[in-house]
Amino acid sequence: MITHVVLFKFMAANKEANIRAGEERLRAMVGRVPSLRALEVGRHGPASPRSLDLALITRFDDYEGLAEYAVDPVHVEVKSFLAGVVESSHVVDFESDPG
Repeated sequence: MITHVVLFKFMAANKEANIRAGEERLRAMVGRVPSLRALEVGRHGPASPRSLDLALITRFDDYEGLAEYAVDPVHVEVKSFLAGVVESSHVVDFESDPG
């Protein structure tokens, strides 16, 4: 199993509304992207100087499934929205235990 983690820092303008919209759009991918096996989205709790705003954790059978997700039109549409409201993002992909 491949775990794909993305951490987002949103721009200050309309931050709360954009975080909510981002969460909704990310969750709406469930059942619409064939290679996506699991998805979690969560906001950071109390802010700190080191904190980011939103975390996305997705899981795929293999790296091929992750590559399919990367170009899936549903995912591309969500990425397009986020590109306009996110200041920065960081990604980690790793092999993980399916259990």
